[in-house]
Amino acid sequence: MTSIVGLPLWLVVLLVLFAAIGVVDRVFAPSVRWFFRRRVNQAIDELNQRLDMRIRPFRLTRRQTLVDRLVHDPAVMQAVEAEANDSGTPRAIVMQRAERYAREIVPALSLTTYFGFGIRAARWLSEFVYRVRLGYVDDEALKQIDPEASVVFVMNHRSNMDYVLVTYLASSRASLSYAVGEWARVWLLQSLIRSMGAYFIRRDSGDTLYRKVLGRYVAMSTQEGVTQAVFPEGGLTHDGLMREPRLGLLSYMVAGFDPRKSRDIVFVPVGLNYDRVIEDRILTAKAEKEVSGRDYRVRASTLMSFIGNLIKLRWQGRLYRFGYACVSFGKPISLSAWRKRAKVDFTTQDRERLFGGVQRLAEDLVGSIGAIVPALPVALASHVFLREEGRWIGELELKSEIFALIEALEAKGAHVHIPRADRDYAVSTGLRMLTLRHMVEVNEDGLYRANVGEKLLLGYYSNSIAHLTA
Repeated sequence: MTSIVGLPLWLVVLLVLFAAIGVVDRVFAPSVRWFFRRRVNQAIDELNQRLDMRIRPFRLTRRQTLVDRLVHDPAVMQAVEAEANDSGTPRAIVMQRAERYAREIVPALSLTTYFGFGIRAARWLSEFVYRVRLGYVDDEALKQIDPEASVVFVMNHRSNMDYVLVTYLASSRASLSYAVGEWARVWLLQSLIRSMGAYFIRRDSGDTLYRKVLGRYVAMSTQEGVTQAVFPEGGLTHDGLMREPRLGLLSYMVAGFDPRKSRDIVFVPVGLNYDRVIEDRILTAKAEKEVSGRDYRVRASTLMSFIGNLIKLRWQGRLYRFGYACVSFGKPISLSAWRKRAKVDFTTQDRERLFGGVQRLAEDLVGSIGAIVPALPVALASHVFLREEGRWIGELELKSEIFALIEALEAKGAHVHIPRADRDYAVSTGLRMLTLRHMVEVNEDGLYRANVGEKLLLGYYSNSIAHLTA
């Protein structure tokens, strides 16, 4: 027992290292984890005191736990059994597919990323590109929302900047969970987006199992009170007009809703508009090619050159930003109250009746969004130029017509954003944007008219308020 045992030095070092790791793991790590967990909980408490809509425990649950919970959800398990029986595929293989879908969908919210980086980045980017303005907002109504309700911001979709702009302007109220399309599933970017609490969706997937996994995740999030932001139109508008609503995500949220048993869902309409949509040429490219033959395909070199030029102009102090970007928040719509008025039953097993009720809800939500979309200078000016059908028009007459349009819109209850509360300045701003982009021509006499070759793009901006002028 007292004999000496000789060991190689490398083995002694290895044994000491393992012993040190064991001591740290068993003795020091628990206290360190407790310390950091306490600091995180304190940070969450401070955030919840600052936010109007607090962060729910569901969003703070470990991602693997959420994945396991989703995969073993009874409805998902039933879908796995059905898929295995129908296709003849072994159940274990189908289960692996369901788990893969769950990992693809479930986010991994990092409060440090969201509030430490995301909000700052969203603010910087928004204000770098636009003159950001908050339009109409019913603060009192927003404050009256039941703190236990699930809040869903429903928005029109004009640009991929919508995500950034609303994240920035809603940062004092809530941390938002978005549904993001497959376009963002690229290396590095997808990790950042997932850590911001967003979840990825395949918009047109016909895979029944995938739709079931996605549906259960959305339903779970809603039932747990997660504050979400969705685009009822389902995608970006390519002609400037508001699109017909898509029912997918909404149906997942409200299916089975029973006010006696379920947490209330409160929809907050959000209307967005821009004096210039960054990707307007891309969105109208297909129609432009059919009309004029011009091809606006995106090339990496062109994109990098465009971004580099913007940064150069900004540092030189010569960048005229892309006009105004304005966001309005409408009056909240309680699903409990709406259901009672509309006499709709979301607990029905009749799919036709269920989707009929979801359709009515979606149409009402889109109508509420449309009513608060701000009318901006470029949209107003575009509308007048198209109405004049190529006639040369002086600035004084142009102002008169835009002023009349503003009064007509305000008489209908529309929200017109007039920068600096100065109508003359608003017209000058819209006119300057259109002439800088050669969408409007000016002759030697100082008269203006629509550029015949840019009527499609003028229509894109005019259409942003078409539902208000109808």
